[in-house]
Amino acid sequence: MNPRGTRVLRLDALARVEGEAALHLSVDGGSVTGTRLRIYEPPRFFEALLTGRGHTEPPDITARICGICPVAYQMSACQAIENACGVLVDGPLAELRRLLYCGEWIESHALHVYLLHAPDFLGLADVVELARHQRAAVERGLRLKQTGNAILEQLGGRPIHPVNVRVGGFYRTPAPEELRPLAERLRQALEDALETVRWVAAFTFPDARGDHDLLALRDPGRYAVDSGTPAVMSARADGPPPRGFPVAGFEEHVREGQVPHSTARTATLDGRRFLTGPLARFALSGRWLHPAAAEAARAAGLGDPAGGAVCDNPYRSVVVRAVEIVHAVEEALRIIDGYVPPPRPAVEVPPREATGTGATEAPRGLLYHRYDLARDGTLTGARIIPPTAQNQAAIEEDVRRAVQSRLDRAGPAGDEELTHLCERAIRNHDPCISCAAHFLDLTVDRA
Repeated sequence: MNPRGTRVLRLDALARVEGEAALHLSVDGGSVTGTRLRIYEPPRFFEALLTGRGHTEPPDITARICGICPVAYQMSACQAIENACGVLVDGPLAELRRLLYCGEWIESHALHVYLLHAPDFLGLADVVELARHQRAAVERGLRLKQTGNAILEQLGGRPIHPVNVRVGGFYRTPAPEELRPLAERLRQALEDALETVRWVAAFTFPDARGDHDLLALRDPGRYAVDSGTPAVMSARADGPPPRGFPVAGFEEHVREGQVPHSTARTATLDGRRFLTGPLARFALSGRWLHPAAAEAARAAGLGDPAGGAVCDNPYRSVVVRAVEIVHAVEEALRIIDGYVPPPRPAVEVPPREATGTGATEAPRGLLYHRYDLARDGTLTGARIIPPTAQNQAAIEEDVRRAVQSRLDRAGPAGDEELTHLCERAIRNHDPCISCAAHFLDLTVDRA
């Protein structure tokens, strides 16, 4: 306790989120009066870097924003440029893009479930300790991640920052026989994915409820991954019915702003905090999960997706991510089984003066891009709104509620438990602050 009555708790290494952050809590008596998730990494200026570049360059540049989900950035960038230029990529090329995206979902979700999140539920320090206790589980997670990486390498040229993606399609498309080894791996991965759902469903979950608005893409007839339009619903049972709006109207509803305590922007949806990511996707699109994924969700206690089940416990998001691995494996198999090579690897995308928007579902949530193009294709403006920026207010509120429920724990031992509780509440949302993970300092001001 310092002379001003502030208790400072420090974690030497919070290595299971992407990036660097600090959490500041203000407590007055028995109430948490303030929660500030302070992201202090330097701004990366990607939007400024894009300005002045040619209209074919965003997929390669934006892929460098994240080493875990580069495909999400590439696909949203391609969509936005193609939208500005009046070009629609469909048929086999669109299916190959979706297959590539499935690979990213598989590898990213497997990384989160096994290496980042599971130790929280099992009382273990990290995945190394998990491997000592449950070696078979960690090997299963690594097999799943390797399967996702194999898809990225086959279609993207390499598993990190793919180089085969371009505006209009790909530089090269595979022959059917090149995808057959992937299909064999995916058939083996399906059982690993189903076992993953069974494994995480047996975890003990804290009792928590979120009442944030939920935002995700919706693509009637299939679970939204690489396409759809934004849809909003309330996590509350008595909330209003879902509503939608076009991708082009995204910035009319989702407004970004700067807060003094963070270098990252935060966002509101029609003036309210909201949540994007697996819980939102499951609520809005669960009825279109593939059969094995839907059955796995029911067996895991998530309710009946066909009946519009909603999971509002953020700690159970790990179960939804596991269900999405099953869906991504099934979807990848569907695409490979029906694959017919396109007549050419890409369609032409001639530039024109216009503004284009694109949105896809990154593993962590909805990712939006907007580009302004001059007549010769030069970018005159860019806007990228990633999921973590959208989720920051919801994360802060979840942390506040978690701490409020345990404030009766006093003294150093109690503060240590509160620190771990805060970590868990943050990790529920798999925040991608950047591609490196280091420190979380927790400061509690007690009045």
